[in-house]
Amino acid sequence: MDGIHARLRQRHPGFVLDVELDLPARGISALFGASGSGKTTCLRALAGLERLADATLHVHGACWQDSAAGIFVPTPARRIGYVGQQAALFTHLRVRGNLEYGWRRRGRPQNLRFDDIVDLLGIGHLLQRQADALSGGERQRVAIARALLADPALLLMDEPLSALDAARKAEVLPYLERLHRTLAIPTVYVSHAFDEIARLADHLVVLDHGQVRAAGPLGETVARLDIAGDFGDAAAVVFDARVDAHDPGDRLTRLRFPGGTIEVPLRAEAPGETLRCRVHARDVSLTTQPPQATSILNVIAALVVDRRDLPGGAQCLVRLDAGGTPLLARITARSWRQLGLEPGRVVWAQVKAAALLA
Repeated sequence: MDGIHARLRQRHPGFVLDVELDLPARGISALFGASGSGKTTCLRALAGLERLADATLHVHGACWQDSAAGIFVPTPARRIGYVGQQAALFTHLRVRGNLEYGWRRRGRPQNLRFDDIVDLLGIGHLLQRQADALSGGERQRVAIARALLADPALLLMDEPLSALDAARKAEVLPYLERLHRTLAIPTVYVSHAFDEIARLADHLVVLDHGQVRAAGPLGETVARLDIAGDFGDAAAVVFDARVDAHDPGDRLTRLRFPGGTIEVPLRAEAPGETLRCRVHARDVSLTTQPPQATSILNVIAALVVDRRDLPGGAQCLVRLDAGGTPLLARITARSWRQLGLEPGRVVWAQVKAAALLA
């Protein structure tokens, strides 16, 4: 039985956790929700740092906890890597010494060599530096490398970028994306930052007051109207698109996805490479006729699926189906009425901007 399967129940004063998780065996599964939703409690239970009274946990078929059977594998015996908000490095050691601590904990053959991990995180030039002389972004990269060198079957990351400023986050995120593309280790990533999840996650679990409100592949889950409405101005869809062709003259790159094509500022990637795109609902307008003359480059035919009124009633979110790819549009309730929109209606989505998350 591959993947991570957990049933976690716990009562605290004023809070009840009742969560079932079925996470894929590869990629990044994000736990998302407001403060107090239960994200960190779930992560600590997966790590064995918090022993819940009623829980079962199987990782790649191995039972790490079964309360009814009296099974509880302690944290040191679980093959986990754990990265928290603070790097928690040994400040009396150099970077190499911190990494060798994780290396000595592996206790089994390693798929990646020490130097491979160092190269993946771009920290080779830091090996002889003292840990307390690093920047915040450098410390987190070293902490991630140390966790990976312990040869984890499961990598747990608890808001690893929340203590960093915007510049340091921008420094670390490309390395997390590189790990995502390179390693097969399943990762559970806790965050309340939608931008991080949009860039990194494959699978999304939305927690609310100790319960799973929604779970599934990222692209489908963020497009759910009952979920997207909570993101406010950040409501968006995320999908993968393939580089189709470049237009150096106009400095544009055409991307193809199941719903059609979009054009973005010129990219360096070769045709055939895949990029992750995000389209905000606020950047999509609708028309019931193919536009004849418009400055908007990206016009996509789609079907109206459903709508959800936003707080105040003046605006609504419209879910669209573009050849199997969900899109969202935020329009006024008046526009919905005047255009005569209803589920099943063919429309043309005019995408004002499409961001590439890479």
